[in-house]
Amino acid sequence: MSARVRVPATSSNLGAGFDCIGIAIDRWLTASTTLSGSHSGITIYRGGQLAALALPPEEDLLAVGFRAACRAAGVNHEGIAIDATSEIPVGRGLGSSAAAIVAGALLADAALGLELSRKRIVEIAAEVEGHGDNVAAAAYGGAVLSVQTPTGLRSAALAVSPDLVFLLAVPPFPSDTRAARAALPAVLPHAEAVLAASRAAALVQGLATGDRELLATALNNDVLHVPYRRSRIPGYDVVVTAAQAAGAYGATLSGAGSAILAIASRDQASAVGAALLAAWRETGVEAELIRCSHLAGGAAVDHAPRTTHHVPRTIHHA
Repeated sequence: MSARVRVPATSSNLGAGFDCIGIAIDRWLTASTTLSGSHSGITIYRGGQLAALALPPEEDLLAVGFRAACRAAGVNHEGIAIDATSEIPVGRGLGSSAAAIVAGALLADAALGLELSRKRIVEIAAEVEGHGDNVAAAAYGGAVLSVQTPTGLRSAALAVSPDLVFLLAVPPFPSDTRAARAALPAVLPHAEAVLAASRAAALVQGLATGDRELLATALNNDVLHVPYRRSRIPGYDVVVTAAQAAGAYGATLSGAGSAILAIASRDQASAVGAALLAAWRETGVEAELIRCSHLAGGAAVDHAPRTTHHVPRTIHHA
């Protein structure tokens, strides 16, 4: 069986929604796989933004996602080739890792007939990624809230006002996600935790209503991660201030950076986008602007017809 998947980029956190809110962005990773008994292991061919990656198969997140889905279904398969290309910049806070993990898991599901639900795919990918915000948005599309419940990971679609435009200014340099997470404190004072909870609620309501004050509070006043990461992004304060001055409701890190996300009304979006690029340019950086007037849909799968070749696999019974 052959299969092809298409998975969107994502932006997570959106200020106060740390590790729980993500949105799907109209940039895509496309991957296909063909199963064969003619060789062992996983061979990966990379194009686009993935071409510069030089990873052994055991570390490539496409292969990691593929194997994770196989383990979850109790299936072992060796002898696959994955051909992948991506428009998603790597290391910029646009969910390139999540897209690769989700793509690998979906390829395994489609090509091997694992019959995993989309919810299970998200759970598997979140276990690999360590949190569910990016993977849920990549899998489902739109804006998604992901929260750990006593029974496991729960994802729910969030309403987004049609007046909102999401603008991402993407510089040419990456941010080290592991180092950005390591910069976070182990504990916070109770008063700051209270602020974090209220501002996350403001983000959800602000997205739904387009309320300027709620969005400004949620985007510009995070206490969980932005204060500890902003200094790692050269030019962050200049770019964010310029976006706000141009009329943005707020601006913040996209994921752990290096991209900066601004949210604006439709009538202010062009001015905000121009301000983002001009501010980066003032710091000596030529950034790229991604404008999302509508959030992207979720991952899509094409199931190719089953071939006449036998696909060897071993079913492991618990």
